[in-house]
Amino acid sequence: MNYLAHVLLAGPNPAYRLGALLGDFVKGPMPGVLPPAVADGVMLHRSIDVFTDAHPAFLASRARVSQARRRYSGIMIDMFYDHFLATHWAQFGQDALPDFARDTYTLFAQNGELLPARLAQILPNMTRNDWLTSYRRPEAIAGAINGMATHRLSQPNALGGGGDELLDKYTEFEADFLAFWPEVRAHAQAFRQAHGMNGDDRE
Repeated sequence: MNYLAHVLLAGPNPAYRLGALLGDFVKGPMPGVLPPAVADGVMLHRSIDVFTDAHPAFLASRARVSQARRRYSGIMIDMFYDHFLATHWAQFGQDALPDFARDTYTLFAQNGELLPARLAQILPNMTRNDWLTSYRRPEAIAGAINGMATHRLSQPNALGGGGDELLDKYTEFEADFLAFWPEVRAHAQAFRQAHGMNGDDRE
């Protein structure tokens, strides 16, 4: 899953939401500087990733990606699913999407001392261009994928242009997402309950 999904699945607690995004940037052993609730959010992120990678709907989506880009299919489907979450936000989200996005950017800015260097570097661009809300537009997904192909992966690679595949099989990818989302949401809720994260405001 990508940024929007992870933050939403973390629940309403700001510390868990902060950890949910840090999960993409914190690898290996948990840094001791993280407050306990933020560390819990990172662990939730990792649990969601494991669940997602093995889910039949996610695997079906990966199999729909062209052979030329199959090795990058996990990256692509993460982005595609954030698009469908954004487009179905009225059904699955909380508050209006622009408000949720604004609150998320504010949360990260207020906790700058906890942000890994790479996240701190991209946060101004994320906020200025309102990445989370922009995911509603397929062209924004295509632009994000092209950006990863250019700036994050070794060259040359076949990821560029991968956004076109979203439109090529849009209905099929959407059906996969709609089958997947209720189950990943239930997984996240069960994880939070098992780890005392529901209604837990500990810092």
